[in-house]
Amino acid sequence: MSLDTDLDTDLDVDADLDADLDYVEELDDSVSLFEGDEGGLDYGQRQALVALLKQRFISARTHPRDWQVLMDDERVFRSRLNDLFLDLQGDREREVAWKRQAQSEGGGRFPTLLHDTAWSREETLVLVHLRDRLRAGLAGGDVRVYVDRDDLLDYVASYRPGHATDESGDEKRARNAVASVAKAGLLIATAAEERFEISEAVEPLLPLELLQELLEALREANGTTSASADAVDEADLFEEDGE
Repeated sequence: MSLDTDLDTDLDVDADLDADLDYVEELDDSVSLFEGDEGGLDYGQRQALVALLKQRFISARTHPRDWQVLMDDERVFRSRLNDLFLDLQGDREREVAWKRQAQSEGGGRFPTLLHDTAWSREETLVLVHLRDRLRAGLAGGDVRVYVDRDDLLDYVASYRPGHATDESGDEKRARNAVASVAKAGLLIATAAEERFEISEAVEPLLPLELLQELLEALREANGTTSASADAVDEADLFEEDGE
């Protein structure tokens, strides 16, 4: 159960990039930013490119400046990513953009800057529930959709295998799963510590086909003797408009 995710780095440059807005505006007027600089992008474009490479995704909500620059020069960013064997993905309606590993037409593998992160059983269940809640909320007219931590924990617990006896360990793994999904940016913290907003990026980043693959892998991991071999109610997850 894996997805191509962000660059294998823990560098945090966002705060530094926004530290001096006057300096940023000055740099935006020039493409030569340091001695020997032969780059063709201005400062704002480079900042957006770094954000796109570093983060799992960028959106108008999380990175408004970078999102606008990306929309203004989408072809430029697509070209830069293609040079790195990456493909630009986006959903203009939900205002989310991300990158994926490019696939060779000949079936071979390109060198990659991305690494695969495997979603655990508990993380998969959290993602399934978030997608379902987001779709239901938006269909009901909600502009933003929220979920409580206890709701997520209860959902994961409801699919605990019948033979499982380590309730404490299971709860700890469920809490870690919620924290992991939040760290990935798919849960947005609110003023209430136990309440999250569900990121609009959940659905485009986790399309139906991908979640089907995740669920199949989950079933295989559970095994045929597990009470949760059919861990997720597909009637909820796969309810598509007009299908």
